[in-house]
Amino acid sequence: MGRDVSIRLGKSPLTVAPWAFGGNVFGWTVDQPTAFGLLDAFIDRGFNLIDTADVYPPGRPTGESEAIIGAWLAQGGGRRERVVIGTKLGVPTEDGRGLSRAYMTGAVERSLQRLQTDVIDLYQAHIDDSSTPLEETLSAFDELIRAGKVRAIGASNYSAPRLAEALQISEAEGLPRYQTLQPWYNLYDRDLFEGPLQNLARAEGLGVMAYFGLASGFLSGKYRREADLAGAARAYRLKDMMNARGMRILKALDDVSARFGAKPSQVALAWLRAKGCVPIVSATRLEQLDELARSVELNLDAAAVESLDAASVIGPGEAPVRAPPPAPRPRS
Repeated sequence: MGRDVSIRLGKSPLTVAPWAFGGNVFGWTVDQPTAFGLLDAFIDRGFNLIDTADVYPPGRPTGESEAIIGAWLAQGGGRRERVVIGTKLGVPTEDGRGLSRAYMTGAVERSLQRLQTDVIDLYQAHIDDSSTPLEETLSAFDELIRAGKVRAIGASNYSAPRLAEALQISEAEGLPRYQTLQPWYNLYDRDLFEGPLQNLARAEGLGVMAYFGLASGFLSGKYRREADLAGAARAYRLKDMMNARGMRILKALDDVSARFGAKPSQVALAWLRAKGCVPIVSATRLEQLDELARSVELNLDAAAVESLDAASVIGPGEAPVRAPPPAPRPRS
């Protein structure tokens, strides 16, 4: 990679490289042997943060992604020492849902078993649980940290008011604080993060890891017509971005890519890094991984960032359409 692993996640002890591998594809569009090869190539290039969840991949049995990562770690060779494992809980699975102490106590053991490790580096609340007091959730995280099962905690898909409340409770009660935030954020989907949530994350010094960093592959530039969607696993999402604003964003990406001699995907990820984020992006082939790895060498100048900002502004009548991903399918 040609650079030190030096991005600190919030005020936690965790330091990571500027690209996180999204493990949601493991067991879905990537089988276990391919996953092993991709993860080996990922760490060999100097990267270390692997993101997964107990509900990944979509539409598959609970924990399949974690289990594949665990099998990879179990090969040894120093793999565990070279990576930062981030997983999540809270979204409905075959085993339950939510962020109650009782559920969390069981969920962490299931994830540890699947991952074949004795500690989760970054354990994240995948989604807010309004039915459970924040004090209970944070106290449960505290118990997991004290037991040596978790090193740091983070939040995903929280609103600004709820995240602010959680941080205030941590401060007042002496409980662990969320050190990271994982929002849905990319050049196409800006409105879910920018504004109060982004301002809060900056003010509180949270590490921000953006998921859907390439907008399900749309920002790679490969999908410009409906005919391009044939065989695409995320066609349900991609077709909604083939609108005037989407084409305007792709044109801006093309222009910046030509100026820097880079790929649109690399420019899209460099834009996220310019916004202070660690992008979470998946690769399904080694060629794709190499392209993503090279993105960390690209540093956009102010003019490039401004042109991308201008092209991706959400104008009147341009609110993004967000088709939900397929719901997880219970094991029969």
